[in-house]
Formats: sequence, structure tokens, C-alpha cells
Amino acid sequence: MENLEYIAKTEIDLQNIAKNILSDFGDQKIILFYGEMGVGKTTLIKVLCQQLGVDEPTSSPTFSIVNEYLSNQNKSIYHFDFYRIEKEEEVYDLGYEDYFYNNNFCFVEWPEKIPNLLPKNVVKVKIVLDEENNRIISIAH
Repeated sequence: MENLEYIAKTEIDLQNIAKNILSDFGDQKIILFYGEMGVGKTTLIKVLCQQLGVDEPTSSPTFSIVNEYLSNQNKSIYHFDFYRIEKEEEVYDLGYEDYFYNNNFCFVEWPEKIPNLLPKNVVKVKIVLDEENNRIISIAH
């Protein structure tokens, strides 16, 4: 398993990291985001969406569980937030398989809430803050 680590101090750092994620792992469409509340998972997803050609505003789908964005090439990108999920069974009603197995990008926050439903071939992004509030972004695939 390949592991990469980046330090993001600025928005430009995040843009470069997002470019690297898309160029290194672009054929893997399921990207899981791990990290405590407030570390910047949604912010990194927003930058990834911008680089994929999403012009509309992006936000965390905390209450709707999934947001769909359209790129300027008319490709769907899905952003999940499973924070409010109590049981994996709740995700069945979403038709999660249709999202995860349709070859569109799926950005998943709080994947640890649905461990048994996740596909095998994924990219895992873990974000933590250091003592200076820089984001340490570890990527495994």
C-alpha cells in the first residue's frame, strides 16, 4: 500500500495536494476522508471538486447525507457525510451501491460509520492538525 504525507499551511498547499490526489489516484473514484470534526475534510473536498470542474458552491451534506455536484463536463461527483448515521442499515435506503459502483467520484466523510459497506479499492485520506494548526494529510491506497 502506497502512503504519502503532505503538510498544508495555505489554500495553495491544498490546491497542490488536490492536484496530486487526482493525478496519482484519479482512476480510483472512491476517496474516504478520515479526521476529527473541523480538521478540513470538507475544505479539501471543495478544492477537489473545483479542480474537477465544479463551478457551483459545495458544502458538507450533513443533513442530506449526499450532495451531487455536476462538473463543467457534465459528470456527477458525489459528496457523502455519514456523521449522523447511527446504523449501516440507514445507508441501504440511499441506494449506496448505485453511487459507489457507477465510476463517478465519491468523496466520503465519516466512512468509519459504514465500514462493512465500503468498496475494497479506495483511497484513504486522513487529516490531522499539528500544534501550529497546519493540516497533516496522509494518503493511503
